[in-house]
Amino acid sequence: MRHSTVGRKRDLSLVMSPLTLVAVLGWWPMAYGGGSGPAPEITGQTWINAAPTHMADLKGKVVLVEFWTFGCSNCRNVEPHVKGWHEQYAEQGLVVIGVHTPETDFERESKNVEHYVREQHIAYAVVTDNDFATWNRYGNRAWPTVYLIDKHGFIRYTHIGEGSYVQTEQQIQTLLAER
Repeated sequence: MRHSTVGRKRDLSLVMSPLTLVAVLGWWPMAYGGGSGPAPEITGQTWINAAPTHMADLKGKVVLVEFWTFGCSNCRNVEPHVKGWHEQYAEQGLVVIGVHTPETDFERESKNVEHYVREQHIAYAVVTDNDFATWNRYGNRAWPTVYLIDKHGFIRYTHIGEGSYVQTEQQIQTLLAER
């Protein structure tokens, strides 16, 4: 019987070790600087508020790419911040692209996305990513996720989930100040 208990404790320790690390270190991987290379292309089925845009056309601009879906409460909580950054920094060279990647069939319908964008007064570009092509190119894994891309087209900052709004805005300011 002891061997069974030891085996169960060992199995539990394999699960608890990562959880313990998170508890001790916090959610530090949720926001990180550091480049991960050139930003992948953004494609989609429907572009709202903008013509289809290619990353090459955005050289010299700082780009905020947000993966979201309108049915996600976390995404809705981040939305006012993304809108605010767009309003405050667009004239300084920030381009915001919302990549709407649906969780449900209802969110997959372009007319529903268009309705939400209009209803919520979202003025920046939104592209539907119903086939998850852009999501997969970015290696994205959660809603919402914000990527900041520098003027040379490299991903310089990523934040997963809500929060870190001050840190994200500081990164926007830093990237806008770079040459």
